[in-house]
Amino acid sequence: MKQRGSILSVFTLTLAVVLGAALLTNLGGETTEAGGDAEFAGAGRVVIRDAAMVLTMDPSLGEGPLGALADADVVLEGTKIKQVGKDLDAGSAKVVDGRGKIVLPGFIDLHNHLWQSLIRGCAADKELIGWLGKCVIPLYRAPVTDADAYAGTKLAAADVVSTGITTVTDWSHAFNTDFAKGGLRALGESKLRFLYSYNGTTDPALQNEIRRVKREVIDPNPLARLQIGTHPSTGNFPSVEASEKLARELGVSLNVHLLESKADLTAGQMDALRRANALHPGLVANHVIQTTDADLDELAAAGVSVAHNPLSNMRLASGVIRLPEMKKRNMKVGLGLDGGTNDTSDMFNVMRAAVGLQRATTTDPAVYPTTADVLRMATLGGAEALGMDKEIGSLTPGKRADLQVIDAQAVNFAPRVDWVNQLVFNTQPANVSWVFVDGRALKREGRLVGVDTAKVVADAQLAADRLKKLLPQ
Repeated sequence: MKQRGSILSVFTLTLAVVLGAALLTNLGGETTEAGGDAEFAGAGRVVIRDAAMVLTMDPSLGEGPLGALADADVVLEGTKIKQVGKDLDAGSAKVVDGRGKIVLPGFIDLHNHLWQSLIRGCAADKELIGWLGKCVIPLYRAPVTDADAYAGTKLAAADVVSTGITTVTDWSHAFNTDFAKGGLRALGESKLRFLYSYNGTTDPALQNEIRRVKREVIDPNPLARLQIGTHPSTGNFPSVEASEKLARELGVSLNVHLLESKADLTAGQMDALRRANALHPGLVANHVIQTTDADLDELAAAGVSVAHNPLSNMRLASGVIRLPEMKKRNMKVGLGLDGGTNDTSDMFNVMRAAVGLQRATTTDPAVYPTTADVLRMATLGGAEALGMDKEIGSLTPGKRADLQVIDAQAVNFAPRVDWVNQLVFNTQPANVSWVFVDGRALKREGRLVGVDTAKVVADAQLAADRLKKLLPQ
């Protein structure tokens, strides 16, 4: 009997271990939450050891404008960057092998519409107005739901992490308040750093809901910030004025689509912003393509930041932004994906397009931006445009631990010739090995952490099928 009891005890213990492992394993996804290591969840200490190259984006830490260091370490302590340098003593820190890899700050997506992952490929033969009419505007009158926004945002959030993005600005159309709640819930679960641009109107009930969202959802989350979104035009002026007033009341930025297409030239957009007293530092303007010299002078003098979305601009035939002229005026410019008119969440493609558009239209290979310029635009430049450069955008010790690790030994990347150029022209999202936000690993050894990708895709398909029935065929 004693022997049988002993055998049963061993069996019971073994069964408990197996069941416990099953519960901890994300059966449908790619990894378990932070791999079970507290250090990779933003607690304790992590060292990326012997990285072949570290692009700090801080010239005081390394060589050249990108602050480059060779064969260096990066130490994370909790949610912040502790040290960057050679042969650092990290004590008993968890070690990430940096040999053959490149470490740089996480990308900052200055303009996106995450829910639009549900309309990928929609109206690919239309310009802006035609695309909006077929893929977006009808949803303002449709019964889109919390579940729709949640599914689309969940999918897009996983996608942006995979390409090395650590901060995303989600300009939500907020078709209804439940839709906004679904998007915010998915963003909170993603562990991304995010700015949520809530589309404002003159409706007092909606304004009160926005106040509640800031108080109850945004402010308690250290990774979250609020913006107020609006579409400036003389016809929409009451909403523009109300949105600017609400932004000032809440101490947040206004975020607008500005001079994107030729159709915007007759909408009185600049006049609406002037009348609403919205042209001032903190305003984020997306696209800014159809501009005169006087427009650029006025925007630069007001300290307005710009989100450049080259792939979206190309898809919609909107035109080419005047980046060299913005550079001459010392304007703050970052890069954005722009949701469903990009179709892919690949920041490396965005950088390539930002370089290529200027070269193709000027036939000048030395025109701004260079590869080094777009790498800065995608990181510290985006942080400066958001007024967050004291917190993120470079690997300066004391800043938040938002960074990515690139595998430079992959067949599409090797051999080493000029890694700055190769980061822009060669890299694919699959080369992103690690992504940290606030010290937490969201991508680990090439796999998303804590994401059941099969379920995320299945849920997004169901939501996309629902939305397709609501759109004109």
